[in-house]
Order: sequence, then structure tokens, then C-alpha cells
Amino acid sequence: MPKAAEKKVSAKTASASKPAATGYNSIEPYKAKRGEEYMNEAQREHFRKILRAWKSDLMEEVDRTVSHMKDEAANFPDPADRATQEEEFSLELRTRDRERKLIKKIDATIERINQDDYGFCDACGVEIGIKRLEARPTATLCIDCKTLAEIKEKQEMG
Repeated sequence: MPKAAEKKVSAKTASASKPAATGYNSIEPYKAKRGEEYMNEAQREHFRKILRAWKSDLMEEVDRTVSHMKDEAANFPDPADRATQEEEFSLELRTRDRERKLIKKIDATIERINQDDYGFCDACGVEIGIKRLEARPTATLCIDCKTLAEIKEKQEMG
């Protein structure tokens, strides 16, 4: 086999084995430039893009759930089958409810970006950091304050 053909085959198999990232997961992490100001317009736009894509992914999931529940809704004569379906629907609805709350949080975060109040800790005011925001775009606390809040929460529960 000619080398060019080998390269094409190996490129095809490599791309076929790796699923294409879409939506929220397809956005490349922000690469800060040396001396760049924290939360400049480019960074804010990057996080707006992430949040919009994440919201879009969640909204698509809501639409899929609605159509799935319409398509799958059946009145099973067997009580066990009916109970299984109701439990599946209940689980899906709880998941969608958590996602609905997350969508509200995403909207609030986009609003914070628009008001130039994004990327800084609500508790102490320091920079949250690009890497932390990449991992959790809706973060409102720096890692130190979040850790302290979790410790306090555990102490109150225990």
C-alpha cells in the first residue's frame, strides 16, 4: 500500500475511534497570554460562549426528554411495568429539574459577565482563576473560600 494511502487509512481510523466533541465540550480552554489582564473582554467572551453552549446542550436535553416521555407513555396493564415506567419518568423529571436550576444559574452567571462582576470570589474578592472557571464556569467562590464553606457545611451536618 502506498504511504499516502496508509496515512489516509490511519487518519480515518483515528478519527473514527474518537467521538467528535460537540456543544459545551467542544470549546477549547482559554490560553491566557503573558501579561494579559484578568477577565478582559476576550476572557469574558470565552466564558459567555461556554455558558451559552452549556445552556443550549441542557435545553436540547429537555426537548429530548419531553419527546421521549410523549413517545414512551403507555398505559401498561401489568402494574410492575407501569411502576417501572413511572419510576423512570420520575428519575428523568428530577434530573430535568436539577438542569432547570442549573440553567437559571447559567443565566445569572451570564448576567454577572455582562455586569463585569464575573471571575472574582463573592466572599473575599480575589480572582477565582481561569482554570477553575474552565472546570466550573458558574463558580462564585475561589477554591480557598469554597473549601472553607464545604468544611463548615460538613461540621454543621455532623
